[in-house]
Amino acid sequence: MSKEPIEIKLQETDRKVLDQWSKGTSTEQRLRLRSRIVLAAHQGKKNVEIAEELQVRKATVSKWRNRFARQGIPGLQDTPRSGAPKKYGEETPPRILAQLDTPPPAGYVRWNGGLLAEALQDVSADYIWRFLRQHRISLDRRRSWCVSTDPQFAKKAADIVGLYLAPPTHAVVLSVDEKPHIQALERAQGWLRLPNGKALTGWNHEYKRHGTTTLFAAFDIATGQVQGGHYARRRRREFLDFMNEVVVRHPPDQQIHVILDNLNTHKPKQDRWLQRHKNVHFHFTPTHASWLNQVEVWFSILWCQALQGASFTSPKEVCKRIDSFIQAYNKKALPFEWKKETVYPKTLKNKYADLYK
Repeated sequence: MSKEPIEIKLQETDRKVLDQWSKGTSTEQRLRLRSRIVLAAHQGKKNVEIAEELQVRKATVSKWRNRFARQGIPGLQDTPRSGAPKKYGEETPPRILAQLDTPPPAGYVRWNGGLLAEALQDVSADYIWRFLRQHRISLDRRRSWCVSTDPQFAKKAADIVGLYLAPPTHAVVLSVDEKPHIQALERAQGWLRLPNGKALTGWNHEYKRHGTTTLFAAFDIATGQVQGGHYARRRRREFLDFMNEVVVRHPPDQQIHVILDNLNTHKPKQDRWLQRHKNVHFHFTPTHASWLNQVEVWFSILWCQALQGASFTSPKEVCKRIDSFIQAYNKKALPFEWKKETVYPKTLKNKYADLYK
């Protein structure tokens, strides 16, 4: 004798939810079927009748009737599944990273997923590519860096930062450097009309070279004013000529502190020029730390706002453009606000160090 099915008595709130699921066009097909089974059981129908009506197996009707009786509406959802067992263990990611630290096979300049799979032998290329995407590791991307190894980094950096944060009273602090080999490129510029009617502005990829010029610049950290000088070369002679132009603009007894990088034209062993200019003091940034020199920031502004993409037919045109920009810039110049009191030499960080653990 067959066992009597469990009696289902729905509350009004549950009945409304199941009725909505059974008729909803966006409801999953399996959830709609289970709702109809429970609603039919609520009407007092037997499992056989429901199975014939919905054209499903009797065991299916019995399963969802009993599940609803024990758990209610949440019981109509699928239970979580563990899924397929993991094929690769926790030791696999460190093996991939360790292999990336080794030279690629002969004839290749860099690793790829297929080469890594061949080297590891028991790891598929699909898993390797998936792992690399998950941790945003690009095998094609190349980065460059310049790490300061100056043994006197702390002393030199403290000297520069001290001038920025607390400049000497009644003294002028200038950030000086040169931007060499600024090319006079003649480009074909204008508008390009596209087939869809839109117009683009820009320049042609082809260009003509008309020589270069070198810009020397002195940036006053207190006012933001810039003084420039144009030269064909950047030897010691040109540097001292520019410094003479800078010094003559200040009273003879005013102390001038000049921040420079370590270019050989800036620091000869016996500097007769400094001996003749007792009021001028040179302060050198640490090796490979030109980012401490504020004039580098201004060079970036000059390039973006006055030179990038421009067309010139001679170095004189480049010099004229730069002079016009300096004149316009100085009318509304403001000093850069230096806030960092402590600086460190830039070092490389291992972004994926935790994956080795």
